[in-house]
Amino acid sequence: MPTKKSKPKTTKKTKKVTKRPTIKKKATKRRAKPDVVNKNVGEAWAYTATVKSHFFKPRNLLWEEPDTSAFDAEGIVGSPACGDVMRVWLNIDEAGDRVKDFKWRTFGCASAIAATSMLSVIITEKGGMKIDEALKVRPQDIMKRLGGLPDRKIHCSVLGDKALRAALNDWFKKKDLLSRIVVEGTKVIDPNTKVTEADIEEAVLEGATTLEAVQKRTKVGIGYPECLPQVEQLIRFYKEKYFGPDGK
Repeated sequence: MPTKKSKPKTTKKTKKVTKRPTIKKKATKRRAKPDVVNKNVGEAWAYTATVKSHFFKPRNLLWEEPDTSAFDAEGIVGSPACGDVMRVWLNIDEAGDRVKDFKWRTFGCASAIAATSMLSVIITEKGGMKIDEALKVRPQDIMKRLGGLPDRKIHCSVLGDKALRAALNDWFKKKDLLSRIVVEGTKVIDPNTKVTEADIEEAVLEGATTLEAVQKRTKVGIGYPECLPQVEQLIRFYKEKYFGPDGK
């Protein structure tokens, strides 16, 4: 008898399930809660812990008006009319050409207080800085030690730096070291608008870091375009001085 042919067994094809790669979500940094909210300009910023430490517990600050005869030199910068005034007193180790003591007072803002407090530490730590080295300390060195400052507050932080230079100039004058006096920029750049190097510096500190922004703020070069290459050079110089080589 013929036998029934058995049907070949069919094997079910199983679909290969490929697992989708799990995409890890990048951890987003939580923004620090702002310490200051400026409702007028719609900006907010937070200060670092180091800034707060130097603001609430300023180093080398004189709480009372000092006896100036106890110091070798004094420097004062700022405008009493607007309240941003910085005074610095120094004692100098003449034999070692070092700043051995740095005291200060100000009626400035939190950034000015914290920056000058840190500057006083930088200048006097490790037995005191050589005068020539102290003159090389830049605002960005102070900001680096503070962990940064809001851009809008950088101009407040240079008061201590300028007062230190004024005090060292006072020392140079008293000791007849006239060749060492550091002359701040007061040269007139534009004879039509009477804009000076100091005006360009102030504009950069206030955030005007392009030629167009500086012109809008100071009117420099309007009617006297011959000065614009020098203005651009000054903008680059002050950007590097206060914000570093990358202008940040």
